[in-house]
Amino acid sequence: MESHTSRPLRGVPGEDRPRERMLQYGAGALSHTELLAILIQTGMQGESAVHLAQRVLNEAGSLKGLADLSLTELMQIKGIGPAKAVQLKAGIELGLRLSRRTFGERVIVRSPRDAYEAVAEELQDLRKEHFVCLFLNTKNHVIGQETLSVGSLNASIVHPREVFRAAIKCSSASIICAHNHPSGDPAPSPEDISLTKRLVEAGRIVGIDVLDHIVVGDGTYVSLKEQGLM
Repeated sequence: MESHTSRPLRGVPGEDRPRERMLQYGAGALSHTELLAILIQTGMQGESAVHLAQRVLNEAGSLKGLADLSLTELMQIKGIGPAKAVQLKAGIELGLRLSRRTFGERVIVRSPRDAYEAVAEELQDLRKEHFVCLFLNTKNHVIGQETLSVGSLNASIVHPREVFRAAIKCSSASIICAHNHPSGDPAPSPEDISLTKRLVEAGRIVGIDVLDHIVVGDGTYVSLKEQGLM
């Protein structure tokens, strides 16, 4: 039951009423905060849904930071209870599924920059290392993408069998690996280089080329292929 102290969207000033703005101008005209406020639905005492949405984004740091939060972490934000946390995670998950569904229809990788741009939005600003594989066909179209490991703040553990099991499932001709450095510095670590060499060797055995390994930093990247490290 909605608390009498909450402030639903219909009870706030016109400039803070994103539902009406969406009906009038369309979803594309709304800010991240306004879209988030529609998912949140109600605010709390002394705070509208829009203001609560802005605070949630501020605490998450970015949209990608928000997507990285677990239900438990969301519920630690003041004003976000179980119901709102579930609503947010459901909305985020639908967006992620749609993105994955259409991903391979529009991405062709011709260079390390193309690979970086394919994963940058997803990997930047995350607080933990995420190891992602792009699965390519013989024409270098991306036919799939999967996050295979989520590590600690400074380590990501992935086994070649996990990588190539996923690649074979997608009928990939080749793969590109990518992971982020939460520190923002994309310089490859000795572990990154060692893992890449293991993956390249395993790929030769199963007949799937490892084209590159992209390390994503803060607005930049390093290609191990370009650096001669694989």
